[in-house]
Amino acid sequence: MFIQNPSHAASLTSLHPFHIDPCPSNSMGIIALLLCHALAAFATPISLASTNSSPPTANIKNGTVAGVHLSSYNQDVFLGVPFAQPPVGELRFVNPQSLNTTFNSTLQTTSYAPECVGYGGDDIGYPSSEDCLYLNVIRPSGYENQSLPVGVWIHGGGLVMGGTQDERYNLSFIVQNGVEIGKPFIGISIAYRLTAWGFLNSQEVSGSGNTNMGLRDQRLALHWIQENIAAFGGDPSKVTIWGESAGAGSVGWQITAYNGRNDSLFRGGIMESGNPVPYQSYWTNQEYQPIYDSLVKNASCSNATDTLDCLRQVPFATLNKLINTTYASSWQPIVDGDFVARWASIQLAEGDFVKVPIIDGANTDEGTAFGPKNVQNVSDFIDDATYTNDEGISRVWAPEILEAYPNVPSYWIPPISEVPNVTFPAMYGAQYRRSAAYFGDMVMIANRRGTCETWAANGIPAYCYRFNTIPAGIPWEVGVTHFMEVAFVFDNIHGYGYNAAHNSTDPFLDKPQSYIELAKLMSCSWASFINDLDPNGFTGRHASAAAWPMYSTTNPQNIVWDANVTSLAYTEPDTFRKEGIQWILDHALDYHR
Repeated sequence: MFIQNPSHAASLTSLHPFHIDPCPSNSMGIIALLLCHALAAFATPISLASTNSSPPTANIKNGTVAGVHLSSYNQDVFLGVPFAQPPVGELRFVNPQSLNTTFNSTLQTTSYAPECVGYGGDDIGYPSSEDCLYLNVIRPSGYENQSLPVGVWIHGGGLVMGGTQDERYNLSFIVQNGVEIGKPFIGISIAYRLTAWGFLNSQEVSGSGNTNMGLRDQRLALHWIQENIAAFGGDPSKVTIWGESAGAGSVGWQITAYNGRNDSLFRGGIMESGNPVPYQSYWTNQEYQPIYDSLVKNASCSNATDTLDCLRQVPFATLNKLINTTYASSWQPIVDGDFVARWASIQLAEGDFVKVPIIDGANTDEGTAFGPKNVQNVSDFIDDATYTNDEGISRVWAPEILEAYPNVPSYWIPPISEVPNVTFPAMYGAQYRRSAAYFGDMVMIANRRGTCETWAANGIPAYCYRFNTIPAGIPWEVGVTHFMEVAFVFDNIHGYGYNAAHNSTDPFLDKPQSYIELAKLMSCSWASFINDLDPNGFTGRHASAAAWPMYSTTNPQNIVWDANVTSLAYTEPDTFRKEGIQWILDHALDYHR
């Protein structure tokens, strides 16, 4: 049972939190693991008051909005700006609708809107509501006569939890870094509906045309930005979309949306542990229908002529409880022949995607978040690798999986170079590191390589990475697992959102200065890419760090982010676990993605 959000007052900053426990078990599917890949932690919010007598304003299409000036960062923030009609009442379980009214007076956008309803650790401590389609704008002050590039953050959380109040994703730090390196940009974080509220699936839902609503929420926010960002001093032709985990997957879904149709909504993408080819196998309505029917039955809608319309009439508290206790992690995007036109692996092979420069990367030990424990023998490994649920592949492939992923040290996760001659706790099992390699590649790493290869083959700039630094508080057997890079990208060296009382630790606690320097290097590289699509060319770049190479078909190279080496960043051939990763890529259709 997931924990429902208690009320929490929003602060004026754009701060956000963090996860450390991947919660793997033999019975968990990938979606459940994405949901609980870490435990949320929350620091006391910072309150930064305005010292300006006149608040910053912007005249958008629907009227004037007033924000707050943050003197500490010399930034203007506009929090809780609506980009769609509230998806409530008759608009529940309906594709997002554009705003169709003007504000009667200046709209005060000085505090966060509630997060979209979600279920999991990321939601603890934050208010939620069905009325949640709002975004936040963080702009550096002093650029009134310029038109700045824009970075749009899409949060992760398995499409089941998370939101724009999350303290781990403090846009103020990275926006300030952009200013300091001469690459200023405006940061935006957007909300979208989650779990059943945004991804309800069934024959009835498909028949109504209201599929993939959460992804359409994101799309409408991007259209809103095109129409309105100039009022904040942003350049609508210079938008980069950016996310981690399910947020990175969302970037991928936007890149492949409508069979790769280019609506000129963005000119670049950043994907941290997520790709255009999704992390899960697509279900069809055949799998979703029994879950939908059960929800309908428990909501007393079985006898309704239009069960979907009946669900719209169910009181929020009743429906929320039903979803929260029984159905929260069941709902994910579906191939609807519209927004998700086809399996993405086919689209990429045929060139049907938006051809924009990207950053795409993954962490060394993704598999410790997504692989099961208690893998005692070969039989356990194959039983886990050939589930029949959302990440399943037919057992007919078992011999080839065993051959593609041998139980040899060069394939282990965590790698032998990181975790040498040690004895893992018995709960992991003798085949654990072999299994972790397979699951990390199957969920995140193989599709990262496949994406980089596809971009290079099409002559599109791609900057690819492997993150290889273990933050404070992470057990050695977990290694550089999922989500570990986030604090570094956001330059969150104060550890906002990380708290031992919530089973999490400040990632930089008692770590050497190299950790602080790596955070600055990574955050500035991201800011530089958002500004002009070049992650290298900025003032003050760490002198000994290797230049980030553009991915090439003839010489595929990653940059490796590692606070344990003097240079902080070095390059490597992107050839590790070559045979296994290629096997996964070659069998994309067998994974139904």
